[in-house]
Order: sequence, then structure tokens, then C-alpha cells
Amino acid sequence: MKKSIIYVAIIISILALTALLNSCQSPAVSAKLGVQIWGENCLRCHNSADPATFSDVEWDVAAMHMRLRANLTAEETEKVVKFLQSAN
Repeated sequence: MKKSIIYVAIIISILALTALLNSCQSPAVSAKLGVQIWGENCLRCHNSADPATFSDVEWDVAAMHMRLRANLTAEETEKVVKFLQSAN
């Protein structure tokens, strides 16, 4: 029982630390536009796609998948999606 409590406390601590680290961004990252983030991250692995290739909903789905793979923050992902949706 005591070990279970310790494991739960460790897991909670790790989750809290992860959330804290994800919320810490430099002002330079926060100031970037969606097009800048897209150019710096997406174009490293992908050819430049026409934003009209996908619908708004499809860009949302693709962004959620790529957020994990590209290690983007929620704010960065939102900016990229808004850029792509505004251009399609």
C-alpha cells in the first residue's frame, strides 16, 4: 500500500513537471507567426503543400498528429493551423 502511494506521488510529480515545462516558452517563440513556425518545423520533413490541399477539419487532424511528432506546443500548433486554414 505504501509503495502504491509513492508510485502515485511520483507519477503526479512527473505530470506536473511536464505541464510546467510545456508552459514555459521564451518570448521569441511566443512572438513567432504561424507561417514562421510552419517554415521552421513542417518544411524540414515535408514538401511545401498547398494549404488548399486539405479542409479546415483535415488540417486540425493533421496538426494534432504532427504536434506530437514535431514536439510543438499547443500555442505553436494553433498558430500553424490558423495560418494553414486562412490560406486554404
